[in-house]
Amino acid sequence: MQTHSRTRTLVINALVAAIYVVLSYFPGVFNLASGAIQFRISEALNHLVAFNRKYLYGVLVGVVLYNALFSPMGWLDVLFGGGQSLLGLGLVALVGPRLAKVWQRQLLTVCSMSLTMFLIWIEIVLTAHMTWFGGASMLTLGELILSELVIMLISWPIMYAIDRAVRFSQRIS
Repeated sequence: MQTHSRTRTLVINALVAAIYVVLSYFPGVFNLASGAIQFRISEALNHLVAFNRKYLYGVLVGVVLYNALFSPMGWLDVLFGGGQSLLGLGLVALVGPRLAKVWQRQLLTVCSMSLTMFLIWIEIVLTAHMTWFGGASMLTLGELILSELVIMLISWPIMYAIDRAVRFSQRIS
């Protein structure tokens, strides 16, 4: 039974990664998946970690794959984007199980993923040769945090409603 459970977890995470790449690709066509304003519909999948921390692997692999295949920044986006996802979702995976209610874990996910956008800001400042605390740099940081916050807040009730029907936690256990 243990092998069946591991295989199931692996397959579900592979599907999550594939869905992440597909959902990122379409906003990427309109240049909304990279840069200072990022509106990746796929970021809604971050909420999966609030339901079960085993989803962290699928989301992380999806981020890395999308950035490796389609990001104009290439390996830098793999490093910084993957790092941001690992840091933000890692926090949810570590702290989330201590929170009794799903809404608390989802709120943690919203805050964690929005605030860790500072890593993407560091990447943009370094590659655009911006001053660290100049007006354009601070505007970029604000845009990054706000764009992540918006997509995470919009997707929060949607993912909650989907969970009521699908039961994410039970699918991967």
